[in-house]
Amino acid sequence: MKPILTLLLSLFPLGILAGEPSAPTVAELSAEIETLKTKTSAWDKILARLPRISGYVQTGYEWSETSSTFYIKRVRLNLAGDIAPKLDYRVQIEFASPKLVDAYVRYRPFEQLNFQLGEYKVPFSIENTDYVPLKYEFIEYPMALRRLMGFDDVCGLSATGRDLGAMVYGSFFNKKGYSVLSYDLAVFNGEGLNTKDKNKSKDIVARMTLRPARGLQVTGSYYWGEYGSDYLKRIRYGVGACYDEGPVVLRSEYVSGTTGLPTGGELDSRGWYAVGGWRVTPTLMPALRYDTFLENASENASRQTNYTAGLTWQPVRYLRCQLNYTYEDYASRAAANRNVVSLMLSGIF
Repeated sequence: MKPILTLLLSLFPLGILAGEPSAPTVAELSAEIETLKTKTSAWDKILARLPRISGYVQTGYEWSETSSTFYIKRVRLNLAGDIAPKLDYRVQIEFASPKLVDAYVRYRPFEQLNFQLGEYKVPFSIENTDYVPLKYEFIEYPMALRRLMGFDDVCGLSATGRDLGAMVYGSFFNKKGYSVLSYDLAVFNGEGLNTKDKNKSKDIVARMTLRPARGLQVTGSYYWGEYGSDYLKRIRYGVGACYDEGPVVLRSEYVSGTTGLPTGGELDSRGWYAVGGWRVTPTLMPALRYDTFLENASENASRQTNYTAGLTWQPVRYLRCQLNYTYEDYASRAAANRNVVSLMLSGIF
C-alpha cells in the first residue's frame, strides 16, 4: 500500500503542470506584435484624416465721447486637415455675424508652384494676409486697408478682405527659415464672401514680395476689377515694407485706389500707415501707429488721421489681452475729433 501511495503523490505535481497552458512561443508573440502594429497604423491613418479643430472668441469694451458699449468682435471656428501629403483644406466659420469666411482646398506640389481654390484672403498688402487677428498688434486694422480692400470698402463691399477665386503662388531661393522671392497671382469674383459674380469679368490680383534678409520684406500689390452688374471700376495699388524679427516690429504700407460710383464718376482714394512695436518680454508688447486716409484724394476735408497706442499682453497661450487708445483727427469741420479707448480679450482654443 505504501509504494502505491508514494507513486500517486509523485504523479500529482505532474498533473497540475499538465493542466496549465503552455507559454507562448517567440513566433506567436511576434505575430501578436505585428497585429497590434497594423491596428495602430490604421488608427493613426484615421486620426490623420480627421480635421484639426481650433478657434477663438474676441470680445471687449469701447468708450469714446459719443459711445460706450460692450461688443463681440469675432467668434471663429476653424477646421483644417490633410487629404493627401500635398493636398489640404481649411474651413473657417464666423459666428458673431454668421458667415463662412474661409473654405478652400490647396494643392502644394512644389515650393515654386502651388494652387488654391475657394474662399480666402485676397493676396493684397502685408497686413491682409500676414497679420491675422491673433497676431495683429492692434484691435482695428488701418483705414486704408479697411476702406480699399473689402473690410468696409468705399465700393460698399464688406468681406473681411476675402473673396471667391483661384490662385497660384510660390517662392524661390530658399534660405534658412525664409524665401528671398515669392509671388501670388489670383482671379476672384470681386463680390465678397460666398457671393457669385454679378458680371462676366474677373478681378485680377498680383503681389510680389522680396525678402533680402531674415524678418525683412518689401511688397508690391496690384488689384484690377469690375464689381456689380454695371461693371464699375475697382482698381487698387499697394506698396509696403516690414521688419519683424526678434523684439522689433516696424511696418508701413501705402494703398491707393480708384472706385467707380453707382451714381456716376469715379472716386480716387489713398492712405498710408506706419507701425512701430517692441516685444519687451515674450508676453508683453507695446506698439504705436500713425494711420491716415483720404476717402476723396481731391478733397483734403475728407482726410482722417488716427494716432493709436496699443498694449498687447498674453500671459498664457489661451488668453490674449489688448488695450488701445486712439485719437481720431478729422480734417472736416463738420466732424468732431474723438478719443477712443478699447479693450479686447481673445480666448483661444
